Amino acid sequence: MRELAIVNALLVDPASGRQQHGSLLLRGGAIADIAWGGAPATGEGVKRLDASGLVVAPGLVDLRAYLGEPGAEFRETLGTGSHAAAAGGVTTIVCRPDTDPPIDDPAIIDFIKRRARDKAIVNVLPAAALTKGIAGREITEFGLLLEAGAVAFTDGAKAVKNPQVMRRAMTYARDFDALLMNHVEDPDLLGAGVMNEGEFASRKGLPGIPVEAETVMLERDIRLARATGARYHAAMISCAESVELVRRAKAEGVRITCGVSINNLTLNENDVGDYRTFCKVSPPLRHEDERLAMVEALAEGVIDVIVSDHDPQDVETKRQPFSEAANGALGIETMLSASLRLVHAGQIELPALLGALSSRPAELLGLRCGRLAAGAPADLMLLDPDAPYVVDKRKLKSRAKNSPFDEARLQGLVQTTLVAGAVVYEAEPV
Repeated sequence: MRELAIVNALLVDPASGRQQHGSLLLRGGAIADIAWGGAPATGEGVKRLDASGLVVAPGLVDLRAYLGEPGAEFRETLGTGSHAAAAGGVTTIVCRPDTDPPIDDPAIIDFIKRRARDKAIVNVLPAAALTKGIAGREITEFGLLLEAGAVAFTDGAKAVKNPQVMRRAMTYARDFDALLMNHVEDPDLLGAGVMNEGEFASRKGLPGIPVEAETVMLERDIRLARATGARYHAAMISCAESVELVRRAKAEGVRITCGVSINNLTLNENDVGDYRTFCKVSPPLRHEDERLAMVEALAEGVIDVIVSDHDPQDVETKRQPFSEAANGALGIETMLSASLRLVHAGQIELPALLGALSSRPAELLGLRCGRLAAGAPADLMLLDPDAPYVVDKRKLKSRAKNSPFDEARLQGLVQTTLVAGAVVYEAEPV
């Protein structure tokens, strides 16, 4: 049984908030021993990995990524998406079900699992469709899909518009303790909008998307979750009013959690600039005041998780006038380094940030990863949090290149990523 000792590292365990220099011993794909402040006892012949100057933390768990298969392999594949994930320190991905065909049948879940086993270098977990065909009319067979390996239920980038369908889904999911993740954006209030409603959109001559498109649906879902007792997760929120709705619901005992996209956490509407379609996303980039509210809510713990909202798009769908371009941006490879902006700015502590990126999403899915503890999976990343670099979309490992962070100056580079104790990514020497 192979053993690997990672020594002289700054260990960060987001599950406990502990941060201290120490060493890890990995054996059989798991953490065998952890020595805070020292080195674990090892026998002869154990391979040593010197992590001096590096942070060692659990690999990230991304609850929302589009991986292209089946049906959109020209945008991304399980293979290319997993290599991009590994380069960003992500060791577990939950893939969206709004594929072609959608992941609404146990046979398609089995296909995803087999393809991931053969092609992916990180853990890929399928989310199943909440409604059949992602059509929003009839709920899927939750029990059969859970048995096949689904970890949550969502219609991906489409919101469940019909409140009766959502109520039935919550009632049904409650009996399985299944997690429902809805995209909170009312399509009728969204209308023809393409960016955040406000002065900036007016100056650009673009139709706006009001915050009410998000808050009206979020409040509806909170009321249904309160009535049914279901586990409900608002996939991504983007405004201060949504934060207040979630805060109040949590205080009332509603079983609600929520996420925020790395885009809404670190970018604002001004980044659209001269109609940059790489910054056309859903929910739209909001006013700076709304972004700061997201940062504050994350530090407070009202927002539970950060997601990449990785949504690769083909050149033809992005090289269009802004109003006609598709929503979506790359995110999985740059999610960690972009979020470290908040740490470098003193807006959040590193363990709390990593908690929203690893231990908390793992907890929502009932996974054993996301923590540094004996017996936990050896899904780890070795990070240089201060290493500066300029994002070059041509060097990103994703099949598509639509990154809103292209040419941005970021700090924080993953040097090594391990899955089940095996190295799946090593950064190229600078």
